[in-house]
Amino acid sequence: MTNEQKALEFGLYSLGDYMPNKANGHLSAQQRIQEIIQLATYAEQAGIDVFALGESHQDYFTTQAHTVLLGAIAQATKTIRLASSATVLSVQDPVKVYEDFSTIDLISNGRAEIVAGRGSRVGAYDLFGIDLADYEEIFEEKLALLKQLNDADGPVSWSGKFRPELKNANILPQPQNGKLPIWRAVGGPPGSAIKAGYMGIPMMLTTLGGPAINFQVSVDAYYEALQRSGFEASQFPLATASLCHVGSDRSQSITQAATYLSAGFEKIRGSGYPRYQVEEAANDATNALMVGEPAMIVEKMLYQHELFGMDRFMAQIDFGGIPFDEAMRIVDRIGEFVLPEVKKFAKNPRY
Repeated sequence: MTNEQKALEFGLYSLGDYMPNKANGHLSAQQRIQEIIQLATYAEQAGIDVFALGESHQDYFTTQAHTVLLGAIAQATKTIRLASSATVLSVQDPVKVYEDFSTIDLISNGRAEIVAGRGSRVGAYDLFGIDLADYEEIFEEKLALLKQLNDADGPVSWSGKFRPELKNANILPQPQNGKLPIWRAVGGPPGSAIKAGYMGIPMMLTTLGGPAINFQVSVDAYYEALQRSGFEASQFPLATASLCHVGSDRSQSITQAATYLSAGFEKIRGSGYPRYQVEEAANDATNALMVGEPAMIVEKMLYQHELFGMDRFMAQIDFGGIPFDEAMRIVDRIGEFVLPEVKKFAKNPRY
């Protein structure tokens, strides 16, 4: 493959947070869901490559049924790739997950991807009766099964601890091209990155803030584990993900990002997001938190691409109750100012 074929992909992801406030007109849950669908279609028009949607089973969110929403987005779009961000696999049946995403893939003419994670919040475990003592083991077993379903060329037989066994099971429907891209969501520390490498599965690494170079250890550990397991590193794409606010200028980006990040974290974690951290990020191209005017975002992305050589960057632009019209303006800035520069200079060095 040539470098021109492997320019860095830029995507948006949303967790579908639902935080009515004065700025967003105290919107309803129905309005928020409609906005998410509209955001995906608008992103496609702006030239963005991927739109991803996570699931969260707790207050202040609307995407508990994220696959249903992805199906609606599949119908409303034509070219943008569609992914989860992430599917909380520990509380799901991998067979049902595979069936759902294969169906989305057929609806979308081959655009579906799965990003499987454990979830950073544990409310879903209580809701679905999953023992937190099994937090690590259940995810590893279910991810291995999901990968086996995807790798299989015929009926599947399997047995494990957390799901009834499969005996020559035909898993239907099958995705358009026979396989789905499946990624492992990694929260930062190298332990999960190493497991992704040993399993031979692409990694999406969350880099929410602080010096970007701090995440290098996870990237290096991932590729070392791939090589130790006999895999060819160039065959396994790497994605990174971060909160993102692209302002018209630096001052606006700081004010808006600090306002909405703090409001969002206050609701879901009980404490706000320190403004000084937003200010630091907006004035430092080596800081992983993507806050700033378009030129700063480009500089940050090119710096991180030099560090990690990632194939894809995923931006969360709609967190904390940000008004929909402002999210649309961020998409405009990304499409007009960020994408052209990033795609011009960020080519993957592994190819």
